[in-house]
Parts: sequence; C-alpha cells; structure tokens
Amino acid sequence: MFDKLKKAFGGSSEPEAPKVEEKVEAAPAETKAEAPKAASAKPRIGYIHLSGCTGDAMSLTENYDILSTVLTDMVDIVYGQTLVDLWEMPEMDLCLIEGSVCLQDEHSVHELLEAREKSGLIAAFGSCAVTGCFTTFARGGQQAQPKHESFLPINALVKVDLALPGCPVAPEMIAKAVVALCEGDLDYLKPAMDWAACDKGCGCDVLTNVIRQGLCTGCGTCALACPTRAMGFSEGRPSCDRDRCIKCGSCYMMCPRSWLPESRIKKETGL
Repeated sequence: MFDKLKKAFGGSSEPEAPKVEEKVEAAPAETKAEAPKAASAKPRIGYIHLSGCTGDAMSLTENYDILSTVLTDMVDIVYGQTLVDLWEMPEMDLCLIEGSVCLQDEHSVHELLEAREKSGLIAAFGSCAVTGCFTTFARGGQQAQPKHESFLPINALVKVDLALPGCPVAPEMIAKAVVALCEGDLDYLKPAMDWAACDKGCGCDVLTNVIRQGLCTGCGTCALACPTRAMGFSEGRPSCDRDRCIKCGSCYMMCPRSWLPESRIKKETGL
C-alpha cells in the first residue's frame, strides 16, 4: 500500500516496484502463500522533534481516547526520541517531523537529511515544521548571551510529501491522516499534499490573496483557526493584528477559499 503512495508522491520507490512483482511471480508456492501476510504488515511510523514547543507531540501522545487504536493497532511506532528506545534511525514508511530546523544545529540538520533518506514519506508535523511559525523570530542561544541563529521550515532543506498544519495539530487531523495513509486514500490526503507546497504563513496572506481578490465569504474560519486570536472578525470580514500573529499559517490553510484556482476563475469570468 505504501509503495503506491510513494509513487503518487513522487517517491524513490517507483523504480523498485517491477523488481518486487518479478520476485513474487518467480517465487515458489510457499513464498506465494506468505505474500499476503507481508502485504498486511503495519506501516512503520517515525517521529522526530526539531525546534518547537512540543505541542504537536502532546497532541500525538496525550489524546489516547482518539489515537489509541490508530497508534497501537494500525501502525508500528519504530522511531522517536520520547516514544521508542532506539538510537539508530530505521527505515520508515512515514516520518512525522515536528519543529523547524536550526541551520546552526548540525545534529538537527543531519537528522532531517537522514530522515528524508530513510523515509518513504515525510510529513511536516505542525506549523513550525510547515512555515517556521514563531521560531522564525527566535535568535537562539542563552538569554544572557543571545546568538543569531536561523530557523527554517523543513521544506527549505528536504522534499516534504504532506503537511499537517496547526499550532498544535489537532489530534483528529493526526488520526484521520494516518488512517487515510494506511488505506491509501489519496483523495482525502489531497489538501495535506497541497499544504506541503504552501508558503503562506501570515494573516496578511488572507487579506492579500483572499479578501482583496473578492473571494472571502465571511465564514470566519480564519479567526476560529488562529491560536493567538491575531485574526479578528467583525461584520463579516476578518482583520489581522500583526503584533499577535506568529506566522503559523493556520488561518490561510484552513480558509476554504484560499485554495481556489484563481487563474481559472479569472479566465472563466473574463476578469
């Protein structure tokens, strides 16, 4: 199942698919009988924490009323600093990466690059990984001796296959995304795949790309999605308090009008 997903995401497993088919066809009867058992193996999931507040990990581990079945029955957690007693990174079908990457932290950069090499799919897990979020403003170092350090979203260094935005990510989103991956439901995952390429992380992007384009319907989703209440909503229109905005991108990504094909709309309406 994950091989099909890798192909859809443009993963590196595509050239290997014919080899697998040839082995199955040429194998003796005993091996063929074992094939369904191998195909039904649970997906191998990894988790990596880079630079962030650990809120996404709390959504992952502290909401067992929602995630217990997913995490224990449907997948195998094979890697994670706080989840698995394992030092060497194994091969993974999916790796959830939380937090932005600090360019001055050689260990984090190396771990991110290794995860891309050993993972079939990479998911930017939470807004720090997706847009950089509040870490964009961080200098790093100690308070008594601050240092200038650069924090970037992980797609600045590696290819990201899907993104789960939020500050933090909602447990329901984690559970549904993992179930969709297990079932190979690419239609359900389409928004997450599109989010992986999104570079809009500010409330100002909603004003520029939605409101000023005449696309806003006044639904208020952007204000409801904002974790810091930077997005206000009055008389059918949102507003953005730039001093409160942490650049998490939740308002833009959750806006139902931000993903409309603007070029096609203009072509069909003659604008």
